[in-house]
Amino acid sequence: MPSASATAAFATAAIILLLIPGPAVLYVVNRSVSDGRGPGLAAVAGLSLGNLVHALAAAAGLSAVLATSATAFNTVKWLGAGYLIYVGVRTLSATPAPIDADQPGVSARRAFSQGVVVNVLNPKVALFFLSFLPQFIHPDQGRPGLQALVLGLVFVLIGFCTDSSYALLSSSLRDVLLRGRALPFVRRWVAGTVFIGLGLVAATASVSSATRKR
Repeated sequence: MPSASATAAFATAAIILLLIPGPAVLYVVNRSVSDGRGPGLAAVAGLSLGNLVHALAAAAGLSAVLATSATAFNTVKWLGAGYLIYVGVRTLSATPAPIDADQPGVSARRAFSQGVVVNVLNPKVALFFLSFLPQFIHPDQGRPGLQALVLGLVFVLIGFCTDSSYALLSSSLRDVLLRGRALPFVRRWVAGTVFIGLGLVAATASVSSATRKR
């Protein structure tokens, strides 16, 4: 099991990341604005199931990597730090796509299935788990696979809560979201800065861990 401090640190970072609008949040907002609260919440359920699939896969994968060698595990952590910085730079350099309120209406069942597909088939979600989880796993505490699984479930639960909040708010504030400029600003500048910052923190943590092992 991960320590209480590691879980709290992971949960805090996960909340910050999940509150930043990304592809999943944009999908929830689009569905909620276009079709209402019901389909929006159904989309949240589908996205959460997709996150769960990636969490299970990441837990199994990280456990297998660590069983192979500690060097391979540290390599994954370094690649993860680099990936977070890369995503941040790309986010800062790209103009966010506008919310499309004219998408064809869908049923709650269809919104759910689309939500599953959005996350299960999104390689960025898998890369996020592989780059983010290792920063909070401590192999010296034993059972790294279980640590990864618990943290992954924490992420899924937090994601469900934050996505649900977006669905409820966006369905209630449809006109404001369509006219305002705050959401595009957050999606580009705030999101890019946070990703770069987390990447730098992850890289620093990797260096510290390597130093302690020497």
